[in-house]
Amino acid sequence: VHCQATQPRPRTVEPSRSLPPQTLRPQISPGEKRAFAAMAAAGGTSSDDVPVIQAENLTSNVRSILYSRTFLSIISGVVAGIWGFTGLTGFVFYFLIMLVASIGLLAKSKFSVHTYFDSWSRILVEGVLAGLMSFVLFWTFAYDIVHIF
Repeated sequence: VHCQATQPRPRTVEPSRSLPPQTLRPQISPGEKRAFAAMAAAGGTSSDDVPVIQAENLTSNVRSILYSRTFLSIISGVVAGIWGFTGLTGFVFYFLIMLVASIGLLAKSKFSVHTYFDSWSRILVEGVLAGLMSFVLFWTFAYDIVHIF
């Protein structure tokens, strides 16, 4: 499948019966359309401070978060098993690793979350519970190999 990047177009609302008159946006002049397209291509915002979010970039960023959290879950599970964590200490270790990962992702995005994501929850909690299953699997596996066999 071949995908092409598309330039975002300025949105104008055509008059309709479903929208009250105060929510209609005025038509944009051709000069403003060019400025809006240039700013959107550069990843900026329009003159009326409407953020431009490209769906492809957002899904790519979320996918990167999920991959990094899954990788960290596996590695931290092996480390927790080798170090012999049992019970609640293993889960505390996991959530501390995920907290450090969230801080690292915030630093990677230069603490401007809305430039790369649509909400703070994408960085803070996206993929934490999904990675928990991988963590438990590798935690018990490593613990069994090192401490039981």
